[in-house]
Parts: sequence; structure tokens; C-alpha cells
Amino acid sequence: MYRTEDMYELHSLKKSNQYTVLNYDQSGQSTQIDLYDFATLQKTATIIDSKQQKIPTIDAYTFDLEEKILLLACNSTPIYRHSFTADYYLYDISKKELTRLFDFQIQEPTFSPDGKKIAFARENNLYVYDIASKTTVQITADGQKNTIINGICDWVYEEEFAFVRAFDWSADSKKIAYIRFDESEVPEFSMTVFNQQLYPEVTTFKYPKAGEKNSRVSLHLYDIASKGIKTVDLSNYSDFYIARIKWTNDANVLSAQVLNRHQDNLDLLFIDGNSAAKKVVLNEKDKAYIDVTDNLTFLKDNSFIWTSEKDGFNHIYYYDKTGKLKNQLTKGNWEVTQFYGIDEKTNTAFYQSTENGSINRGVYKIALNGKNKIALSNETGTNEATFSPDFDYYIRTFSSAKQSTAYTLNEVKSGKELKVIENNAALASRLKEYNLPAKEFFVLKTEKGIELNAWIIKPKDFDAAKKYPVFMTQYSGPGSQQVANQWNSLDDYWCLMLSQQGYIVVCVDGRGTGFKGAEFKKVTQLQLGKYEVEDQIDAAKVIGNYPYVDKSRIGIFGWSYGGFMASNCILKGNDIFKMAIAVAPVTNWRFYDSVYTERYMHTPQENPSGYDDNSPINFAGQLKGKYLLIHGSADDNVHVQNSMEMMNALIKANKQFDSQIYPDCNHGIYGGMTRIQLFNKMTNFIKENL
Repeated sequence: MYRTEDMYELHSLKKSNQYTVLNYDQSGQSTQIDLYDFATLQKTATIIDSKQQKIPTIDAYTFDLEEKILLLACNSTPIYRHSFTADYYLYDISKKELTRLFDFQIQEPTFSPDGKKIAFARENNLYVYDIASKTTVQITADGQKNTIINGICDWVYEEEFAFVRAFDWSADSKKIAYIRFDESEVPEFSMTVFNQQLYPEVTTFKYPKAGEKNSRVSLHLYDIASKGIKTVDLSNYSDFYIARIKWTNDANVLSAQVLNRHQDNLDLLFIDGNSAAKKVVLNEKDKAYIDVTDNLTFLKDNSFIWTSEKDGFNHIYYYDKTGKLKNQLTKGNWEVTQFYGIDEKTNTAFYQSTENGSINRGVYKIALNGKNKIALSNETGTNEATFSPDFDYYIRTFSSAKQSTAYTLNEVKSGKELKVIENNAALASRLKEYNLPAKEFFVLKTEKGIELNAWIIKPKDFDAAKKYPVFMTQYSGPGSQQVANQWNSLDDYWCLMLSQQGYIVVCVDGRGTGFKGAEFKKVTQLQLGKYEVEDQIDAAKVIGNYPYVDKSRIGIFGWSYGGFMASNCILKGNDIFKMAIAVAPVTNWRFYDSVYTERYMHTPQENPSGYDDNSPINFAGQLKGKYLLIHGSADDNVHVQNSMEMMNALIKANKQFDSQIYPDCNHGIYGGMTRIQLFNKMTNFIKENL
């Protein structure tokens, strides 16, 4: 009821000045892929209707390079956060012919550039399907659950490097590069899944915790014609990650990003597709860590775009095909937050940044020589863009704390708005009757002189002569941002409801959070939870001194990293916080995965004090206030072990606390009435204890 109307699965087509959107027809219980014209926004056709074709609702879709065939995913079955298997259908758009690919589910099917074949993964092996002959060739045969994975990421890569498909087609469709994961020596984690069965099941998967063994990765090149496989020699690296692979525009050159285990040294390799010989084209070092992105973009001549924080802020760099720097496109004490692409006709780059303040996002264009920068968005808030293939038009998505999400068609030349697609006016008028308070943004200065972005929501009938309790919400994880000038999330509605109950709600982004430069973000290196906790405690002290705040009634809440923070705050700030709610918290970084944890902490063997000095488990005896601990029993990400060990520590310290376990729920804790029950529980706890 309070969700914005969105443009789902928006694809900008390359071959025509059009875009497609996946539309869901609730009354007919069907999905359609509709085609629209960029210049007029008029719907020109329905490409496919799931009801007419008698197939299940479409979850996702991809086009072949010529945009003549569609690959449709239906009946998706989630695996982890991003990965899933699905039933796939091929749809020939001109012939209007639909073919079910297989009578089993597969993963990550991907068209070859010539549109003749589809590579896919099934049960840890890679295959190639020939569309014309309807025959399948198996590329690998050693795939085995919890042992060997070919072409699909293991759990920790998927979660922390944020990709699933670890294979890629060469531009001439003659080769497939893929990463092989040998996870045979990675320790296993087991979870009990109750599933309302007489005998619960045990799910076991490979999960490398901090300091433990990772998958051994190797990089391979498969030749379609000869069916031969070459291995890229990476023996000069030890204990490393292959964080990205991508074929360049030269059909014989593969790029790979190899990262050391500390993640502070990255090599961009160019690999010869025939000989598998490699060379380092670019090396990036950082005294803390390097963020891996998808911004690497190749131009026709194989020169490339790269983003880096090497001057203290994230900016765009342009290199020739040998890795020689041609130009730094963007400069300044602000961050590039998204790279959209290059118009090679005009040698113009398009990007999103924080030039208009770290809580805002603007869309810009700039020439490859770093000149003629033009802002394509002028409203203050969060601007995003989807560009037409010829870069003449873009669909702008805009929202702010005051303005619900709006989609408009804009002209690239001037940035001028041509037409409103969707402005969510119906939602705005529906919310008016609730007379909701406004979110006010401000900069909070701590006693130490540190300036932090913050927002505050005061009750609508706020009276400065009264004293109000304060409820602080935060996440605080490295590079994150909660104080952002954008439209309400579901949690925001909860915060607004709490303000209606007479609470002041505050959110503060402490040190370690993102978009204010590398120094601000990376100050927490090797001691997660030190400065972030200091900043929340110091912020609570400042807020407690506001004349309209009752400093004896300050509470704090957080989920995941935020739960780690809320737990530390109620313990280390036991004279400041009256209550805390921690949902799915990390309680000791030794329990969390290797890639994320070691990026910021190195290993427990190298940095034991960094792990122990800020683990809430070690400070359980300091609990004074009211503490509610919540976890899903089937959380594959932050294991319920974290909360169990926290409970153990509190029990040993003879401390009373409240807890709630959600059976068979993962890190998101949802499904059915779960979220409603959870938020009612938290609301009641706040009312009773704050």
C-alpha cells in the first residue's frame, strides 16, 4: 500500500532507441514484457505475455546481443542472497515461438555474443547449449557439492564480491573463461532446518570464517571448437582472490582482477586467449583496502575506464589499452558513486556523484579529456539515470526525503525534462492524510569536533518545552550510508510511526561510513567497532543535551552490523543508553566470513586485539540497560552462533536480557506474518523500556 510504483527490470535496448519493462498484471496474475519508445515514452508493443503463452510469471529476462531472442526465468528457487536456479524459456520475438530449454532448473544461462549458443551452470558444472541443434556439450565434469564449483561463485564470493556468474564469453563467441573453486579444504558450517518435520534436516555448506582456509581458485579458458581447456598460470600469487573476470573488446584478450588476501593490492591482468599468457596492465595499492567494482569499461580500441580512491576520493580514470594513464576525468573532495558509460561518438562519460553534498546524488556528463562537465540533474536529492543506447535521452529516477520516487524522460544535451513517466502522486496524496512528520537533515558535531551526517524525526505535535525520549537507529558498516536524502524505506515508516508514539528518532552516520572520502571511511581499519561505537555514544551525548531531550531515555537499534553496534553501545555506553535492540548481530568477528572481515581486520592470528577489544561478548558483564537480542535460526550469513554465544556470555555474567529466535528464517527474517510480528515485538519492547 505504501510502496512506490517502480519500473521493474528496466532494460535499455542497444539496437533500437527503445527500452523494456517487466509489468505485473495483478488482476490477471500475469507478467508482460512491454516495449517503449525512448523519444515518446509510448508503449509500442507487448513482446510477451506469460498468461497468453501459458507459462508461470516471469521473474527476470535477458536479450541476446541482436535483441531477437529472449531468455525468460520462471519459478526461481533462491540459493543464497543473489544466486538462484530457475526454469528457463527461449522466446523468438519475430516468430513468436516459445521453447522450454530443459526439464530441470539451471543457473546463470548466458547467450554467446553471436546469439547461437547459451552457456549455463548446473550442479557445479558448466555446459554449452546450441540453440539450432538443441544439443548440449558438457565443459566440466568434476563439479561436486561442497568440493568443486565451476563457473559459479562459492558462498563467500557471492556474498562479499557480489557476483554469481564466474564465467564469460569472448567477443567472437569462440571461448569461455571461467573460475574454478576448489572448496574441499574450506571448513563447513551446518544449520538445522526444522521445516515442521518430525526429524529436522541439517544443511551443510562451506563457509570460510576469518583466518580459515578459503577456496583455492584457478582461471581457465575453454575453446568451443577444440573443446580444449587451458589454465592461466597464477602460480606467482598465493592465497589470492579472482575478484572479477571480463573479456575485453579484443576477442583474444581476457581481463582478470587478482587481489591478495589482505585486499590491499590488486593486479588487473590482460590474458592472451590462445596462449593463456598474462601481463599486469595496472596495479592498485591501498594502505587499508581496495573496493572491487563493476566500473571497468572498455572502449572500442580497448582503452578503458577505471575508478579508484587513490587521491583520497573515488574518481574516474582513463587508461590506454596498455595500462598507461591518459587522464583523470574527475577530481575534487567528493565521490563518484556510479559510472554509467561512455558515448564514443562524442567521447563523453556519464556518472553519478556526491558533488552536491554527501547525502545527495547527482547525474553528470564530462568529456574524456576531463573538460565540459555538465550537471544533468538539478533537483537536490537522489538522482539516478538509465541512458538510451544512443545517449540522446535518459530516464531519470529521482527521490528525496520529501518527494516520493519519480521517473522522468530527460534530454541528454541539456538535461531538460521532457515528460513525466511516473511521479507516485497517488502515494503522496494517500500519505497526506497521515500528516506525517518530516525528516530533518543536519550535521552533528561531537565533543571531539568530528562532524557527522544525521537526520532527526520529531513528533508532529513537537513541543520544545517538553522532554522526549530518543530512539537511535543506525547501521554504521564500512562504506555504508543511512543518512541519505531519498524516499522512505520500510524502516523509515516504522521510524515515522514511532515519532507518532512520542519518540524522537535519530540516525547518525559515524566514522567508517561512506561517501565522505577514503580517510573518513577507512579510519576504522583493523579495529571495527571502536570509532563507530565512540561516535554513536558521543552523538547520544550531544543529543542528550538538547533542551527537549530526556537524556535518561535514549535507546539504540541496529540490524546485522547495526546489531553489532547496538550491542556494543548498550555495553560500552551503559551510562548513556537505556535500551538496545540487536537483530542478527555479529558478536565476534571471528565468527564472520573471511573476505569481509579480513578486508577490514586482517586475520585473527595477525590482529587478535582488534577482534577482542570490540567484541560485545567480552563486555557482557557491563550490561545495565534493557537488551533485546533477535536472530533467524537459518541465517547463512551471520550465523545464529553469534547470538547463542552472546546469550552464553550474558548468562555467565548473570545478566537478564530478552531474546527472540525466528525458526528457519535467514538474515532478512521475513515471510508470512514474520516481519509484522518482529516489528510489533520491537515496538512493544521500545514502549515498555524507553
